[in-house]
Amino acid sequence: MDRSLQCRKFQETADMFRFLVLTSLAALVLAEPQPRFLEDDRTQERVVGGEVARPHSWPWQIGLQYLSGGSYYHTCGGTLIRRGWVMTAAHCVDTPRTWRVVLGDHDIYTHEGTEQYMTVSQVYVHPSWNSNNVAGGYDIALLRLTSDATLNNYVQLGALPPANQVLPNNNPCYISGWGRTQTGGQISAQLKQAYLPVVDYNTCSSSGWWGSTVKTTMVCAGGSSNSGCQSDSGLLFMGSGTNIVARPWSFDQVRNS
Repeated sequence: MDRSLQCRKFQETADMFRFLVLTSLAALVLAEPQPRFLEDDRTQERVVGGEVARPHSWPWQIGLQYLSGGSYYHTCGGTLIRRGWVMTAAHCVDTPRTWRVVLGDHDIYTHEGTEQYMTVSQVYVHPSWNSNNVAGGYDIALLRLTSDATLNNYVQLGALPPANQVLPNNNPCYISGWGRTQTGGQISAQLKQAYLPVVDYNTCSSSGWWGSTVKTTMVCAGGSSNSGCQSDSGLLFMGSGTNIVARPWSFDQVRNS
């Protein structure tokens, strides 16, 4: 490959990462029908509580799948932030696999005709992510798609927040995903959403919550019976009334009362 082209591609990726790191750490906040389901218990995450979302009401939501034995399996969520870029959690993609994302989906067991299937050409994991120290934070990754998504009524871009934007305590936000709905339960066939208000750092880092486990690079939310855990990693965390995405849902803490 021409050296100038290599440098341009590297610079594009570096610029994208710098932009996302600033916003995500400072802010709160093909088409073939195939059966898609959890292959094993490596993904045990869930949206607990909440409700089934109105179809395509979160059009920037993507489903992340990996190839195994000739079939694709759902593993995490993510957000379409550019037509050719997806943001997700680093721990979802830090193992080498063949990945693809599904856009415009609602029921992962039913082919609805609105889906777009995109293979992933490159995975960029945050350089400070350490899978042996998840409490260290930086659980964020970018996926470069092999082709650009087609934007329509079912597929839209999630808007990243301005740098240094921090939402106040109890600001209304939502999560969404296809994860398990209870411990040891089944994956949700339909996209679910749950109300999850922001919990500020002072509250979340107090002794009655998560103490020193919480870092300033994390987002805290919850405090009720709703939560997001596994198979929802990388899911949307959205400010109410907007399409502003805070960051992938990963190690960010939820306290259930």
